[in-house]
Amino acid sequence: MKILTIRLTSPLQSYGDEATFERRTTGDYPSKSSIIGMIAAALGYSREDPRISQLNDLNFAVRIDQAGQMLTDFHTVEWKKNVRKITYRDYIQDAVFVVAVGSNDDQQITKIHNALRHPHYQLFLGRRANVPAGVLLMEELDDKNPVTVLENLGWQVSPWSQKVYRKQNPGKMFPKVDIYADANLLNDHHSVMVKDRVGSFDQRNRYFGYRAMSTERVQLTYSCIAVDESTEHDALSAL
Repeated sequence: MKILTIRLTSPLQSYGDEATFERRTTGDYPSKSSIIGMIAAALGYSREDPRISQLNDLNFAVRIDQAGQMLTDFHTVEWKKNVRKITYRDYIQDAVFVVAVGSNDDQQITKIHNALRHPHYQLFLGRRANVPAGVLLMEELDDKNPVTVLENLGWQVSPWSQKVYRKQNPGKMFPKVDIYADANLLNDHHSVMVKDRVGSFDQRNRYFGYRAMSTERVQLTYSCIAVDESTEHDALSAL
């Protein structure tokens, strides 16, 4: 199986839960449906494209490398003439996630990888205003299971965040992190049903079905991003 890892980070991210007009919440991590939406956008699929449903067959896992903090924003909207309402939108600040998607069709993963490098439509992390913080960091790997890849992948937070973590957790170099995955990838773990299977993104008939999901916690043992411990700094070096 070929597996693609994708590092997701941005000042703000938001992955929709059940929502009303007044309140739109976010999950704690990227949902499979949100990643399918991003991949579909990169491939140039319209919201009504029937090929989107085929992306549900991708094997999916996500790891929370940095949970971030919740932020609630509000908007004042004119509901009716001279009647205004306050609506609330929830976001995740300064989070870092690593997604792994896999397929037995190696060409499909390579096609997705190339599309995310050169997307047809704008990529965003949950909401249109939440664009990725720069070029997506991705890697193609050969493995039997996306979960195994995430279990053995180094920590992917920034050097500054690593320093903050070690200052707040003396004696601990690396944290334990949570992985959420398709239940068939974690057969020996308890599973729950989540409303996260894409039925349609069509705005006239948008709906989602259920899929089984499992979770596990793993201990990270190294970092993918080196920390520069030097205190030397030349303020004019950029010039």
